Amino acid sequence: METSLIDNEKTESRLMYAVLKWRNSHITDRQMTIILAFFIGFFASVAAFFLHFIIKEIQLLLTSSFTTSTYNWWYLVFPVIGIFITSLFVKYVVKDNISHGITRILYAISSKQSKLKGHNCWTSVIASAITIGFGGSVGAEAPIVLTGSSIGSNLGQLFKMDNKTLMLLVGCGAAAAIAGIFKAPIAGLVFTLEVLMVDLSMASLLPILIASVTATCFTYIFMGSNSLFTFHLDGEWIVGRVPACILLGVTCGLISLYFIRMMTACEGIFGRLKDHRYVKLVIGGLMLSSLIFLFPVLYGEGYSAINILLNSSTEADWSKLLNNSLFYGHGQLLIIFVGLVVLTKVIATSATNGAGGCGGTFAPSLFVGAFSGFLFSRIWNMYNLGIYIPEKNYTLLGMAGVMAGVMHAPLTGIFLIAEITNGYDLFIPLMIVSTCSVMTISIFEPHSIYAMRLARQGKLITHHTDKAVLTLMSMDSVIDKDFISVSPDMPLGKLVNVISKSHSSFIPVLNSGGELLGEVDITKIRHIMFRTELYTKFHVQQIMTPVPAKLSINDRMEDVMRKFEIKNTNYLPVVDTDNHLTGYISRTRAFSMYRKMVEDFSNE
Repeated sequence: METSLIDNEKTESRLMYAVLKWRNSHITDRQMTIILAFFIGFFASVAAFFLHFIIKEIQLLLTSSFTTSTYNWWYLVFPVIGIFITSLFVKYVVKDNISHGITRILYAISSKQSKLKGHNCWTSVIASAITIGFGGSVGAEAPIVLTGSSIGSNLGQLFKMDNKTLMLLVGCGAAAAIAGIFKAPIAGLVFTLEVLMVDLSMASLLPILIASVTATCFTYIFMGSNSLFTFHLDGEWIVGRVPACILLGVTCGLISLYFIRMMTACEGIFGRLKDHRYVKLVIGGLMLSSLIFLFPVLYGEGYSAINILLNSSTEADWSKLLNNSLFYGHGQLLIIFVGLVVLTKVIATSATNGAGGCGGTFAPSLFVGAFSGFLFSRIWNMYNLGIYIPEKNYTLLGMAGVMAGVMHAPLTGIFLIAEITNGYDLFIPLMIVSTCSVMTISIFEPHSIYAMRLARQGKLITHHTDKAVLTLMSMDSVIDKDFISVSPDMPLGKLVNVISKSHSSFIPVLNSGGELLGEVDITKIRHIMFRTELYTKFHVQQIMTPVPAKLSINDRMEDVMRKFEIKNTNYLPVVDTDNHLTGYISRTRAFSMYRKMVEDFSNE
C-alpha cells in the first residue's frame, strides 16, 4: 500500500514537472497570470454559489415553520448549535485558525509573501455556511474573500509564480470573490486596490479585471440576473439635500467608530478566554441567542431586513421588521427597535466569532449602515429638520457610509452599493456620504477594521512603497551572525590577536553568559595596539565602550532604519529578550537591500 502511494506521488511529481517545463517553454509569465486570473474568477464564483446555497438551505430548513406574529424560542437554541458545530469542525477537521479572513490575507501579504494554506480554499466556506445558516450574526463576504485569495495563492504556488505575481493573484482572488458574491465587478476591483494591493500599475489591473468579470459572469449563470438587493429610486436627488448627505456622512463616520471600538473591545474580552473554549461558547452563545431572540433581524446576515427597508415607504411596511419578536404589533416602538438593533448588531457579530463561529464584518457593516441610514432619515422627517428626504434612498446611502468608514474604503462603498442595487442615480450623494464618513473616522482611527490588528504589530503593508518595503524586509535577511567576541577580562595581547582575525572594525564584548556588555572600537585603540609592553597591563574591560544602541530581534525594520539615522553609526548589535547577542546589522547592507527591494517592488 505504501509503495503504491509513493509511486503515485512520483507519477504526479513527474507529470507536474512536465507541465511546468512545457509552460516555461510556450507561455510567458504574463500570459500565465492572465490564464490563472480566469480560472481564479471561475472557482471563486463556484465557491460563492455553494456558500449562498448552503446558507439558504440551512435557514429554510430551520425557520420555514416560524410564525411572524409571535416570538420563537428556537432563536435561543439554533445559533448556539451552529457555533458548536463550527467549533468542532475547526478543531478536529481544519486544525487551524480561519477567523478574520481579510486580516489573514493582509497578514499573508505582509509577512508570508502572499502564501495562503491550501485548506483555506474550502474550509472557510463550510465553517461560515454552518455559522450563518444556524443564525450567526456575521457575514459570508470575508470567508469567501479568504477562499478566493487562497485559490489565487495556491494556483500561483502550483505553477511556481514569483512572490510579486502571487500578491497579484491573491488580489485577483479577493476581487473575484467580491464580484462573485455581489455581482459587482467594479466593486471587486476597487476593493482590491483600496484594501489589499500596493502600487498596482495599469498592466497589473488587467488580471484583476479578468478575474472580476469572469466571476460575475459565472455568478449570473449560476444564480440568475437578480441583484442581491432590490431597490427603486424614490424621487430624484436634488442639491437641497446636500446638508442632509453631509450630516449623514458624519453620522456614519461616528457609527463606524463605534463599530470598530466595540468590536475591538469584545474581541479583547473573548481573547482573554482563548484557553477556555467551552466558556467562550457558553458566554458568546448566550449573548448571541439572547440578542437574536429580542431582535430576530439579527439572525444570519440580515439581508432580508435590509430589503424591507429598501422597498418600504409606509409604517405598515417598516413594521415587518418587528415580525417574530416581542415588539410585534407595537409599530410605535419602531424607532427604538431600529436604534437598539444598530447598537447591538456589532455585539452580536463579536459574540458569534468570539464563541467559535466563523464569519466576517463586511455584511454587518452593510446591515448597520442600512439601519443607521433609515434611522437618520426617519428622525429627520419626523421632526422636520429640513427638506424631506426619502427613507429608502438614505437607507442605501447609510450602507455606503458605514461600510466605507469601517473599511476606510470610500470608493468600495460607492461602487459596491451602486452596483448591487443599480442605484447609479444616487452616485453624487453616495460620494458625499462615503467621503464624509471616511474623513470623520480617520480623525479617530487611522486604519480600517481589517488592518488595525496588523498595524498594531507593525506587520501591515501600506499603500506607500517605502513603508511597504520596510514591512517586507525581515531582520534575518540583514543580520550578520559571523562575528568574533571577547570576554571583559581578556588581556590586550590576546585582543590584538583576535583583531587580526576579525573582518570588522569592532569587537563585541560578552560575559560568560553570552550577554552583551559593550564593544571594542578598533579605531579608538590604535595608539596602544602596537605597544607590546602594554599587552599584559590593559584588559578589554578597560578599553571597551558602550554600544550606541541595541536592536531587538523583534524590532520593525522601520525602527531599525530610524535608529541608524538617530545614532549616526554604521553597525548596531541585535540582542534577544535576554540581552544575548544575536548578530550585527550593517547600515550599508540594510540600505542596499532596501534600495534593491524598492526597485524590484516598483518595476512591473
